[in-house]
Amino acid sequence: MRAAANGIDIAYESFGSPAGRPLLLIMGLGAQLIQWDETLCELLAEQGHHVVRFDNRDAGLSTHLHEHGAPAMGAAPPYLLDDLADDTAALMDVLGWTAAHIVGASMGGMIAQTLAIRHPERVLTLTSIMSTPGPSIAPPTEAAAAILMGRPAQGREAVLEQAVRTWSTIGSPGYEVDQERIKALAGLAYDRCFDPAGTARQLAAIMGSGDRTAALARVKVPTLVLHGEADPLVPLVGGQATAAAIPGARLVTYPGMGHDLPRELWPSFVTEITKLTSA
Repeated sequence: MRAAANGIDIAYESFGSPAGRPLLLIMGLGAQLIQWDETLCELLAEQGHHVVRFDNRDAGLSTHLHEHGAPAMGAAPPYLLDDLADDTAALMDVLGWTAAHIVGASMGGMIAQTLAIRHPERVLTLTSIMSTPGPSIAPPTEAAAAILMGRPAQGREAVLEQAVRTWSTIGSPGYEVDQERIKALAGLAYDRCFDPAGTARQLAAIMGSGDRTAALARVKVPTLVLHGEADPLVPLVGGQATAAAIPGARLVTYPGMGHDLPRELWPSFVTEITKLTSA
């Protein structure tokens, strides 16, 4: 499905009954809606949620701002996290949701935080996963930074091999790396859309948006922060800073979890999110 929202088209999919509690899933840097695994979405739907996952601008099947190219280092970004948060609010308008439970992972957590700051009336609860109030608070390890800033692979097979290297570096060391699943998901993402310049524009938005710590003190909605204790891309201090910045936020951390969503932890994620949304 597609929605005309905030001057762009947003691709989205839904799970569960429209009568359920509205739950919007926001994915991270360069990631597409398929990174929210269908089974995880279905598990959330089984707990009484009407789940929607979507592609941010410059990802997947949503609008890509090709006319801006890849931003030069230090150049003004073509948009900010504010714009991505406004996209999200506009999508909610199309869905007919006055407000929703918001879940964001990585950059998606940054967008979710920004949405709660800019549009507090639209957010029922906030769940920020493996995220941070600002890029300087939780800098990546050297190995993770090299992955983040590395030259994108070209060609489908090279992209799949690069995906294995990426997730072997930033993924969860406490859980087995499923190379075949990584390749299958990377292949599906490549076939839907391959746009490294779009990812660069999203990264520029992150870097250009500054620190949200002070603004997060104004967030009043019930908030859950989930973070891996072994995250090399957004280290645990990012989650700790998020929880410390938002009054009353609850922090749940996972040993062995890196910068991904291990299947083994899905039951815990679903339990924690459901506890928040059904309170």
